[in-house]
Amino acid sequence: MWGTKNREPILKPALLGQVCTHISANAVEKGIIIDRINGHDEHIHVLMLLKYDLSIAKQMQLLKGESAFWANRNGLTKNGLEWADKYFAASVSNDKIDIVRAYIDNQQMHHQKFTFMEEYKHFIESLGYKDDFG
Repeated sequence: MWGTKNREPILKPALLGQVCTHISANAVEKGIIIDRINGHDEHIHVLMLLKYDLSIAKQMQLLKGESAFWANRNGLTKNGLEWADKYFAASVSNDKIDIVRAYIDNQQMHHQKFTFMEEYKHFIESLGYKDDFG
């Protein structure tokens, strides 16, 4: 998961769709397998496999950095697309994959009830960690 710089809510449905489609196509070119991708106004969730020869940081760079470059080169936003420097990555056990898929698929519905930051903070605290993503 990663967000827009300063949590700017620029990923409205049309732009979000274009960005997700492009990230998926770029991933295929790079041999990265994306199972699910979706987001909401200021963030994107991706369920993907980590390639054996890439670190998480490198795989994120290939997806985040290239997608912002592509969006800006094509003038998709008025003020440009910038991603926040930070991202969140976690492994998912096989018995939880369907839950994660449903969560990613239903982002718009989830965020009618809670903001992303409220949901994220609850998730992190439920694991016993302190929120430092902000």
